[in-house]
Amino acid sequence: MTEVRVPTLGESVTEATVATWFKKPGDAVAVDEMLCELETDKVTVEVPAPAAGVMGEVIAAEGDTVGVDALLATIVAGEGAAPAPAAAAPAAAAPAGGDSVDVMVPTLGESVTEATVSTWFKAVGDAVAQDEMLCELETDKVSVEVPAPAAGVLAEITAPEGSTVDATAKLAVISSSGAVVAAPAAAAPAAASTGKDVENAPSANKLMAEKGLDAANVAGSGRDGRIMKEDVLKAALAPAAAPAPAAAAAPRAPVPADDAAREERVKMTRLRQTIARRLKDSQNTAAMLTTYNEVDMTETMALRKQYKDEFEKKHGARLGFMSFFTKACCHALKEVPEVNAEIDGTDIVYKKFVHMGIAAGTPTGLVVPVIRDADQMSFAEIEKAIAEKGRRARDGKLSMAEMQGGTFTISNGGVYGSLMSSPILNPPQSGILGMHKIQDRPMAINGQVVIRPMMYLALSYDHRIVDGKGAVTFLVRVKEALEDPRRLLMDL
Repeated sequence: MTEVRVPTLGESVTEATVATWFKKPGDAVAVDEMLCELETDKVTVEVPAPAAGVMGEVIAAEGDTVGVDALLATIVAGEGAAPAPAAAAPAAAAPAGGDSVDVMVPTLGESVTEATVSTWFKAVGDAVAQDEMLCELETDKVSVEVPAPAAGVLAEITAPEGSTVDATAKLAVISSSGAVVAAPAAAAPAAASTGKDVENAPSANKLMAEKGLDAANVAGSGRDGRIMKEDVLKAALAPAAAPAPAAAAAPRAPVPADDAAREERVKMTRLRQTIARRLKDSQNTAAMLTTYNEVDMTETMALRKQYKDEFEKKHGARLGFMSFFTKACCHALKEVPEVNAEIDGTDIVYKKFVHMGIAAGTPTGLVVPVIRDADQMSFAEIEKAIAEKGRRARDGKLSMAEMQGGTFTISNGGVYGSLMSSPILNPPQSGILGMHKIQDRPMAINGQVVIRPMMYLALSYDHRIVDGKGAVTFLVRVKEALEDPRRLLMDL
């Protein structure tokens, strides 16, 4: 018998709650297969099987609070593991006569336990090549592409678009012989009713049912005329389609029928739900306060203009303003370390390094990739890292690891024209700097009114750990470094 115990939970973390069991007594388990998931104050911890065998007794049930090294369950070695896979074998083999390959959810990242199937790029019956992209999953932070593990024919889709799957779920079955399961055939009449021998997107079928639309009245833009979700939305907004939604909206007396026809209801993506939850949690948890200042960008702009061509020629990277701000913040964080710290229970954890989060807007929402050890980087290294992370963010290629561990964040609303804002903290960080639009304004310099390129700066900080004096000092140091960039070279 092998004991399954609570693993190390992290520094200063002494207990956890059993959130989910993925195995039950009698189930066969393989070495390193995930058995259960624990939740602590900070992270979610996965517990793998230390040995192969059969799940014995579950000691700590879901919802129980357990300490480090507590006994969670037992695994019994023996022959009992054989029956479980054997029982499941016919289901996997049935679609393809024994030559099927299951398409499973890939690794989603640390502490990520579920995802939503956003798009299938292949339909049942389609030929697929090995490593060809089959579908795309959405997690709280990133999109995950699922490639075909083998060549063949897509025989069955077990997780349609819009369904939520856990980290161990089966998504589909690929048959090397070309056999297809009977279940998709039952759905064939729906596709046939459109006059096209293709399977419409599941999300499109669902939306047509919700809006009372006939597939025959929707023009498909997908491959071979396949109806996609976007086609249904267009048809719903067309004048001919207006009566059906209006009739469906009749019970909503306060809403005029013509207004209801022009509404569009779209389910929030997992990323948008996570953004909303984290921002609200930040407001509810931290004692957030914002202090403001302004910076004269004349010297920084002049320095950038003087060296940008030579910089790009030598380093192969464009010299922007973000490297100046990153350097200035790293410099200021050395003097005011509490802005680069976080609260963990009743402890303050001071970071002796700077992992700089750079907020980036993407078509799906705001993400914050992290530039690790930014305080040790040169201007060129910072610019290259920001460009690369920004490109990956826009393409939805960032991994969870690339968005974790930040100690301070910079958000540049100026690229969208923002003149002034109060950025929201990115927990558990204690500070975030908001950059804004550079705008020419009249300023009094040495008794003379002159036009200068000015930018408002905003530092939002957690007042539980950062006092007003420290926040103002930090912002003044950033201002001084940008108004005289030579100070950065002199470490002043």
